[in-house]
Amino acid sequence: MSEVARKTLLRNGTVLSPADPSATAFLVVGDRVAWVGGEDSAQSHRDSVDAVVDLEGALVTPAFVDAHVHVTETGLARDGVDLTGSVSLSELLDRVAAHARSRPGQPVLGHGWDERSWPEARPPTRAEVDQAAGGAVAYLSRIDVHSAVVSTALVDGAPGIARAAGFSDGLVRRDAHHLARRATRDRLTPQRRSDLQRATLGHAAAAGIGALHEIGAPHIAGPDDLTGLLVLAAEMAWPDVYAYWGAADDGVETAVRLGCAGAAGDLNLDGSLGSRTARLSEPYADAPDQSGFLYLDLDAATEHVVSCTRAGIQAGFHCIGDEAVRVGVTAIGRAADRCGLAEVVSARHRLEHVEMITSDLVARMARLGVVASVQPRFDECWGGDGGMYATRLGVDRARTMNPFASMARAGVTLALGSDSPVTQLGGWEMVRAAAAHHRPEERMTVRAAFEAATRGGWWAARVDDAGVLVPGMLATYAVWGGPGDRRSRKPGLPDLSPDAPLPTCLRTVVRGRTVFDRLA
Repeated sequence: MSEVARKTLLRNGTVLSPADPSATAFLVVGDRVAWVGGEDSAQSHRDSVDAVVDLEGALVTPAFVDAHVHVTETGLARDGVDLTGSVSLSELLDRVAAHARSRPGQPVLGHGWDERSWPEARPPTRAEVDQAAGGAVAYLSRIDVHSAVVSTALVDGAPGIARAAGFSDGLVRRDAHHLARRATRDRLTPQRRSDLQRATLGHAAAAGIGALHEIGAPHIAGPDDLTGLLVLAAEMAWPDVYAYWGAADDGVETAVRLGCAGAAGDLNLDGSLGSRTARLSEPYADAPDQSGFLYLDLDAATEHVVSCTRAGIQAGFHCIGDEAVRVGVTAIGRAADRCGLAEVVSARHRLEHVEMITSDLVARMARLGVVASVQPRFDECWGGDGGMYATRLGVDRARTMNPFASMARAGVTLALGSDSPVTQLGGWEMVRAAAAHHRPEERMTVRAAFEAATRGGWWAARVDDAGVLVPGMLATYAVWGGPGDRRSRKPGLPDLSPDAPLPTCLRTVVRGRTVFDRLA
């Protein structure tokens, strides 16, 4: 005999639902929303349910989906030495030294430095890292996680780093960075990795995030990292995890074997603008002899999309520079010519980041049904006439970056992500950044940005029965309190103006199971 589904009535709140714009209550049966409505109708359900929750005026919304996360890396960044906000090279070295002293004999893993505003205007040398880390293995990633500085102990332990393209004493980019990053991840014990993943999943749940897209790749960590995460997420009440494996050669076979949603994500067509590895059609403004790097050519990219389409899984690429984006979109278009447009559209192939894109490529993405997995906080961090984009590209090209509103108007489905640990996990933070784009014409409405941060993420993972609180949909939602835990608000989304306090997550529920709770 099958188990009877538990019934929970939640009432006396503000429920964001298109089924009833003035809804104050809803009924959950098992893992589904069964009813949404007002207090008068809620009373009729009271005697037939297993539990009644008084929301005390709190806002209830669909839970957020973060469409681009590195779970283990996020755990490492939160547990390691925080280098964000270092105002000078000397401050970075002081932070590294203090961390090394606090954990003698352990590897020093740090994240978040950005040399552009430092008085020294350069990354640390390997000798400086060695001294600060006390001779320990050290890996210190730049804010964009596409380059790092490493210690001699790390290089000596993985000799291939020094012979790889992109190695320059202690600074590693391109292939050298991939090897260095992987070398540090391979040092993690299974228990250590599990602890880091648990911490990240718990942090996501506390932020009202109901699902994560884990973006895995061989240059980040081995398949065991991803499989361990999927087992962990399935065993306990955590946010849902949708995994992607970004590899070209055996990517399709591996993705299918691991149970991934696709062979997509960080299959790199290029790198990042901050590290000058994003592939541009014209040289960098601050390095006229450089145009970045293309890791896959058009033919290889096309074959990958064709293979994924025929296998019935999603394909996708990491692409930031305009030339890399052109290769990604063109490859998907070529696949449509070979496999059929309907097959490609139904696959919902995806492109990650898509920071630098022309209007003709936007139109082609819309026609091909390609999802844009974008990171609004990149504009918050690096946009504007005085930001990193302007430094690397010049002001004119920088003003074309991250055209969120243009893509949405053209019919491209957007899914919002953090690329954590590059920017921090946080749904309202993503929505606010998309609505406060440096260029007014590219600002999304709060409502559109919220849709991209919720239902857009489910659509990007090819899940069609989640992301909106209406009968029949998955009961994955978050309960929010106002500033100071004040639980009264007007219907609709909260105030997300730049100086307004963001809502506080009181409870996160995934498929009817509570994964975070401050209400109890």
